[in-house]
Amino acid sequence: MFRTRDPLEGVDLLGLAPERVAGWQEEGDRVVVERPLPRVRGLRSLFLRLSFLTGVKRLRLDELGTAVWRRLDGRTVAGVAEGLRSEFGERCEPAEQRLRLYLTLLRRERLIAFPGFDDALIAERRETITR
Repeated sequence: MFRTRDPLEGVDLLGLAPERVAGWQEEGDRVVVERPLPRVRGLRSLFLRLSFLTGVKRLRLDELGTAVWRRLDGRTVAGVAEGLRSEFGERCEPAEQRLRLYLTLLRRERLIAFPGFDDALIAERRETITR
């Protein structure tokens, strides 16, 4: 099966400001993120929808994940990393590498998007929210 090239491949994420595109809420001292229903057409849609229906729909983030999610408010990835360092110190090191991997996973799950690279996803989520 052919994979399309990720437009963020090889891009330095530190200067980018990711945007939350999934619903979420605070529960106690943690953030709970709600996975959106996949909006894909065709045969792949069937697989993704079945996977969604049988999978986890709400993700309760751990302490570090919650801190990252709360900082996705227009800050750049570098700014988020700096905030993590000030809050967690050595516990979050190497901050940039860990953050890059974590944000890649959140993006793959369509929970966050990078403006300029994921504009279709951002527009789709905004359309869903305004309904």
